[in-house]
Amino acid sequence: MFKKIIKGGHKKHSKSDSIDGSFHGYGLPGSGHPGSGSNSSVVVNYASWPGHNAKSSNPCPRTTLPPMFAVEPLPLFKDVAVSDRQNLFLRKLQICCFRLDFSNTLKLVREKEIKRQTLLELVDFIQSGSGKITERCQEEMIKMVVVNIFRCLPPASHENTGQEAKDPEDEEPYLEPSWPHLQLVYELLLRYIVSSDTDTKVAKKHIDHTFVSKLIDLFGSEDPREIKMILHRIYGKFMVHRPLIRKAINNIFYRFIYETQRHSGIGELLEILGSIIHGFTLPMKEEHKLFLVRALIPFHKPKAVSVYHQQLSYCVVQFVEKDYKLADKVIRGLLKYWPMINCQKEVLFLGELEEVLEATQTAEFQRCIVPLFRQIARCLNSAHFQVSERALFLWNNEHIVGLVAHNRQVILPIIFEALERNIQHHWNEAIHGLTANVLKMFLEMDAELFDECETRFEEKKAKARDVEEQREMIWEKLADAAAERGGDHMVTV
Repeated sequence: MFKKIIKGGHKKHSKSDSIDGSFHGYGLPGSGHPGSGSNSSVVVNYASWPGHNAKSSNPCPRTTLPPMFAVEPLPLFKDVAVSDRQNLFLRKLQICCFRLDFSNTLKLVREKEIKRQTLLELVDFIQSGSGKITERCQEEMIKMVVVNIFRCLPPASHENTGQEAKDPEDEEPYLEPSWPHLQLVYELLLRYIVSSDTDTKVAKKHIDHTFVSKLIDLFGSEDPREIKMILHRIYGKFMVHRPLIRKAINNIFYRFIYETQRHSGIGELLEILGSIIHGFTLPMKEEHKLFLVRALIPFHKPKAVSVYHQQLSYCVVQFVEKDYKLADKVIRGLLKYWPMINCQKEVLFLGELEEVLEATQTAEFQRCIVPLFRQIARCLNSAHFQVSERALFLWNNEHIVGLVAHNRQVILPIIFEALERNIQHHWNEAIHGLTANVLKMFLEMDAELFDECETRFEEKKAKARDVEEQREMIWEKLADAAAERGGDHMVTV
């Protein structure tokens, strides 16, 4: 069947089959040429390459395949002999090395569909494991991946546009028009990496440091569909790349925190990092602890923290769960970057604080009790009811209640006044009910301490009233003295 296709493929093509001027080929594998001109009108049919000798002991000889200057359909893998599939695999890779112009959806429709179908066939071939591809085929496949996915990204919407800065959550991301092909290329790469047939020693020759560095650069793409979890698969399979990946991620994070505070892939990088942290062994390396202090904790400072807070919180909590002794550093770090006027951000911080406290032991908790509950007291009295409500919800957590109960002698005097103010002055009725529940909880824990705090609070209120009365008396005396000296010219406010 394959020989018949070869014999029938030497027909001459008409001019209508020539490639459009906007059609580009880059570094065709096996061709020996760095690229073909976009204006070439030469058409080479797939069948023009020499037929393969089925009796050969090497299924994929190191022969130079003639270059392809047009996208033409190739036979399916199932329609050719097993011994011919490696060469056919190379020919299909050549087709996929052509990059098409997606700026105009009406141009090169046929070629785009042929390439898409070819990519689907390659993915199925790798996924099925029907034939172990040779080292040369692996090399050419990675070249094809490089041609397609490593591209110049358009400027981010906030860069050099002359427009006013917008909230990242409100911005419309740029969607890659070539995604129908890109998605399949990513899928092919992913299947290759996770395949049990892939020899790591061979693969790391082609998926080298340069490849990984360029892959990390793609995290700057605004397209949320970009398949970025491939980096995690590479991290898991290629131990030689792990230090490089961690260092590259660190550099992106430092640039984000201390320079730009804008990056489209921060959430995805944090998500990958969360999986990496989950695999850390104990005792934890000092470089990992430094990364927590120098990068993850300062990540709470940017205004746009809400965009990636879920992933950030997961990473931070992972550190505390791995090593509970880090809880004090994390809590003090949260207090350092605690928002002053951003109520939505405060709600996020309180949620993360609860997760951290849930993994905190008594010794670490006692080191930061005073600054921690001074901040919680301020949150309890927030005029924004969601902040106050979220702070009161901390007492719904059994582990936190246990920590508070063991340290109630220090905690209750700090927050008692804030709780009483909520009962007396807060505008939201729901806050009144939640505050009453917390006060009742403390009363049941230690009635004597509760009465002592209540007495101190009443004494403080009485002193405040005395001070206020004295202040009013002084103002009255000043007013009387001014009236006696020149009452006709006195202006009262």
